Amino acid sequence: MTRSSPERASVEPFRHVGLFYRDEIEHTSLCAAFLREALALGDPAMVAVPGGGEAIRARLGDDAGGVVFADMAVAGRNPGRIIPSVLLAFAHAHPGRRVWIIGEPIWKGRTELEYPACAAHEALINAAFAGREATILCPYDVTALEEHALADAERTHPILQDAASTWPSPGYTDPVETAALFDEPLPAPPPHAASHTFNGTGGLPGVRAFLADCGAAAGLDERRVGDLLIAMNELATNTAEYTCGPGTVTVWLEDGTLVCQLDDSGLLTDPLAGRIPPPDHTTRGRGLVIVNELADLVRIHHRPSGTSVRLHFDLARTYQGTTGYQP
Repeated sequence: MTRSSPERASVEPFRHVGLFYRDEIEHTSLCAAFLREALALGDPAMVAVPGGGEAIRARLGDDAGGVVFADMAVAGRNPGRIIPSVLLAFAHAHPGRRVWIIGEPIWKGRTELEYPACAAHEALINAAFAGREATILCPYDVTALEEHALADAERTHPILQDAASTWPSPGYTDPVETAALFDEPLPAPPPHAASHTFNGTGGLPGVRAFLADCGAAAGLDERRVGDLLIAMNELATNTAEYTCGPGTVTVWLEDGTLVCQLDDSGLLTDPLAGRIPPPDHTTRGRGLVIVNELADLVRIHHRPSGTSVRLHFDLARTYQGTTGYQP
């Protein structure tokens, strides 16, 4: 494999770089160098890493004042939230300018349940930002992450970097096709799960009543029950309006979370659904964006006969308001 120098320029306005680092010192120094390059050009810069990037802030010193910091473990708890509520929100806050963003969506603390959504997110960044003036650097800890995560990073990033050099990724492939590889079947709900079947818009009040009872019984606080009802009502409304068959809502408790799944006969064909907010003047098309914003994890599986959407609500997290980047 022939590696190019770090100065190798991309022919595309968008650069998506997978950064392989070995320890905290490399992570901090390489991220700080990336940010200083942005600041030297007068471009807006952002850091979204687990914990909020305090070590990077310290490394930057006085330069840190020109950088926006966010805790990816909060803002990106649900990987489906990162593109609309973190990356695009920051880009839209700086129209007509190149943005530089460090985003670390995959770290050792991510669960096997979260991982497919994280990897699909990394692939879809390339589709969401195609043609945009942006540089996004995604750090990967090569000593802590499993080999499959590093191999997937090669598939989802056109450019790779380590402490020594930068090179074109030999494994990079079409982002939509790559994201589809992580559309994995969901584990079956447990036998004790409660379920409710509805049909048409007339069944929506019954869905909301069923979910309100389930949320309260699980111990969600009042505002989080509200999040649950808004998110699931968006999904159920889509089922009622756009499919010709019934929908089924299934609810259960699992590892400290309330899990809600909606199964219907609808086919979700847009791979970026829920990740690209519609224009401000548009009143429709926000359903999955809202769902991604409110739930702690969203998994979507396309079945041959329809779609399953599974939402997780952490029982330990109280209402905290908007979790994304706020300009």
